[in-house]
Amino acid sequence: MSQTESQTKSARPVPRARSDFRAFVPITTRWMDNDVYGHINNVTYYSFFDTAVNGWLVEQGALDIEASPVIGLVVQTQCDYFAPLAFPQAIEAGLRVAHLGASSVRYEIGIFAAGHALTAAHGHFVHVYVDRSSRRPVPLPDLLRSTLTRLLP
Repeated sequence: MSQTESQTKSARPVPRARSDFRAFVPITTRWMDNDVYGHINNVTYYSFFDTAVNGWLVEQGALDIEASPVIGLVVQTQCDYFAPLAFPQAIEAGLRVAHLGASSVRYEIGIFAAGHALTAAHGHFVHVYVDRSSRRPVPLPDLLRSTLTRLLP
């Protein structure tokens, strides 16, 4: 049984393995990411998710943040936490696509301490792709779809 199947059957989320993800993006933590408890604040992980996905799409040539006629809007997000991380720790975001629809994508992101085998946190968000001007859903452009298929399990 895979890590994902095991997690689905478990009532309590468990850390995920690197092998569950298809691409990795290094992320630099910042002093301001830490909270008064000495670890990265929970809301910062959502910024890591956004940075990893959109940075990877830009790097792949599938997103031009200033000119793409189609943009992704986040409509759902969730995160589970397993181990604390803190500045100045190096981290990596693992990426995969769990669902590729006509105009939406469910991204799954794992946040790892650099070089560690299991996620310190992982979660997902759903982008609905819309026309930049009208903000109405549109089919995924071919380049975006082909780029995202590389992140499918």
